[in-house]
Amino acid sequence: MITAASAGTWTLGDLTVNRIGFGAMRLTGNNGAASDRERVIGVLRRAVELGVNHIDTAAFYFSPLRSANEIINAALSPYADELVITTKVGPGRDPSGEWLPLARPDQLRGQVEENLRQLGRDHLDVVNLRQNGLESVAEHFGALADLRDAGLIRHLGLSNIRPQHLAQAQAIAPVVCVQNPYGVDTRRMHDQLVRTCGEQGVAFVPFFAIAGDGREAGGVATNEAVAAIARAHGATPAQVRIAWTLSRGPHMLAIPGTGNPDHLVENLAAGALRLSPEELAGLG
Repeated sequence: MITAASAGTWTLGDLTVNRIGFGAMRLTGNNGAASDRERVIGVLRRAVELGVNHIDTAAFYFSPLRSANEIINAALSPYADELVITTKVGPGRDPSGEWLPLARPDQLRGQVEENLRQLGRDHLDVVNLRQNGLESVAEHFGALADLRDAGLIRHLGLSNIRPQHLAQAQAIAPVVCVQNPYGVDTRRMHDQLVRTCGEQGVAFVPFFAIAGDGREAGGVATNEAVAAIARAHGATPAQVRIAWTLSRGPHMLAIPGTGNPDHLVENLAAGALRLSPEELAGLG
């Protein structure tokens, strides 16, 4: 059985994670995920059994069915020492599920405390500031840096940013990861940001890397070049997309999410898939 260790490791600050992790967004029952609570709890537990030690979540990942954080707590608490849970703050949802505007800097502590409560933790391993239209992230990131200094957060990251935001944040506190939409045929304008992060030792954690422009709708974006490579390797298009992601540099961390136990195994197996230079060149 191929495990999450097949793609190697990276460090988020002083935390070592396998490069294939797990994205929790689809655990909520939206976006084609399994609707059975016990099934998704089983998927999470199986992921950890197979070496996943990096889980990406957020308090605003919830639906009328369930909360991703609550599912993680129910499935995995008490948490293994080596398990790294990354969450994000900035946007929010009201109790009806409607999106709320970006939180003010003085509201971020409440969002951090909500993640702590839902996850059953006394600190958060990594908190990403998901910016939403900010010219400068300095004030918001500074508020999170204060919470890090207070011991509520161990490391800080950024999500959904423009390139200038990285330097703005780094002037305040270390940034261990950047999380942006990115994939074979998704947001390739971020190629330079990916390289910059690699040069600086910052993890790049792409989301929508499998779904592409389909995004929250779930599934795998259609791309004939990807499909042809998949056929040649006896692999799935999703596996090729994950392998391409990992090929972009040792600092790339994949976080495919699923509520399907079979897809979980396939996603982790992608860490052992090696694409040839010619295949990578064909994908751009």
